[in-house]
Amino acid sequence: MTNNPLRNIPSVNELLDKPSLKQLVDKVSHNVVVSEVRSFLDNLRSDVQQKTSEMRVPTASELADKIAQWIVSDQRPRLRPVINATGVLLHTGLGRSPLAEEALQEALAVASGYSSLEVDLESGERSQRNQSVERLLIELTSGEAAFVVNNNAGATLLTLAALAGGKEVVVSRGHLVEIGGSYRLPDVMEASGARLREVGTTNKTRLSDYERAVGEMTGALLRVHPSNYVIRGFTEQASLAELIELGQRVDVPVIDDIGSGALTDLAPLGLTDEPMARDSLRAGADVVLFSGDKLLGGPQCGIAVGKRKYIERLMKHPLARALRVDKLTLAALHATLKLYRDPAQAMARVPLLALASTSLENLTNRAQRLAPQLEACAAIASAEVIEDTACLGGGSVPTQELPTRCIALRPVDGSVNQLAQALRTGQHAVFGRIQQDRLLLDLRTVFPKQDAELIEAVQALSR
Repeated sequence: MTNNPLRNIPSVNELLDKPSLKQLVDKVSHNVVVSEVRSFLDNLRSDVQQKTSEMRVPTASELADKIAQWIVSDQRPRLRPVINATGVLLHTGLGRSPLAEEALQEALAVASGYSSLEVDLESGERSQRNQSVERLLIELTSGEAAFVVNNNAGATLLTLAALAGGKEVVVSRGHLVEIGGSYRLPDVMEASGARLREVGTTNKTRLSDYERAVGEMTGALLRVHPSNYVIRGFTEQASLAELIELGQRVDVPVIDDIGSGALTDLAPLGLTDEPMARDSLRAGADVVLFSGDKLLGGPQCGIAVGKRKYIERLMKHPLARALRVDKLTLAALHATLKLYRDPAQAMARVPLLALASTSLENLTNRAQRLAPQLEACAAIASAEVIEDTACLGGGSVPTQELPTRCIALRPVDGSVNQLAQALRTGQHAVFGRIQQDRLLLDLRTVFPKQDAELIEAVQALSR
């Protein structure tokens, strides 16, 4: 009689008595462990039944160890902290800007209890949640009013719907951008109910092109800062001042989407040509749109600032409620904006700006200290300090580069890709970049407090 391998599969209770699973019951919970054991055994029975030839079923102890490892892996959250050693400061895949300590504290204070989200403490009457950050945005940008939504794509959608729904929006062909995640400006415009009126060519759009397109159906003039690409050579674009003069002449609003949203001049860091909301508004733009989680260094949100009569139309539009932000975003944004009242404080306390402003001498000293410790790890054949360039963003502002120092690793065994994967999946998840068959750990995007974790992550590879 042929032996049935299904009979060799241990029971749930037998497995729960094994040490590896007994330990997990206290750490996770009895119900979770039992559920995971049953699920694992169901999958095992299915595999056994589908095998055409007899297969060996692991012993109860072997199965218990496998299930314990599976549970530990399954219980680990997919959204985890990582060490960003890629050299990309605004890495979309890694969450863009880290929040300042002040933003974390203010968000925690609001999250841990009830808050005055939509109530005025003085009168006791209901208020607008937007008011908690509006005053600071007005102060920092010189706008008359401000409104915050979930991201800059949402701000663009809401602005076009509120100011130009059912009408035409005149925009240069050179500004019809596509950014990460297949976000295309023409698609957003279509969803808003506004009609696209393209003018000029990809590389040349003059004021006369806008003038010929303006008519009774014009709802707005739109300028978009092309932060994720650069056109060089034979180019020309109508200036913001020219568009503002035209908008005032024909009585239509001018919307300036500056994208990354710098609130302070970044030229001293070597980052040039990044428009600031304050400059656009002082020039006369009616509405300026930008992100909160890029160059501003705050939480993910989209910010609209400008003339009160236009911002109020945004606030009253039905989409405003669908796109509104929660109390945690408002709290973190409020704390971040307060730092910008003192530009020097913002440079030191906003993590993105602190990383970007770190001196090369500092990076060199850290790299020279870390390299010998990394090379001493059993899994590493060599760790060399090299000069390279980091970039401000991947899909956003990828052309802005900063000098940096990296530690180039070569593994003792296996490929560089395998080394990169092992570091990504370790207890301290580390993301580097592969270049010339070496794994580069770029210190421009690694916080000094993470240096010890970086060593621990590489040391763990040999265990």
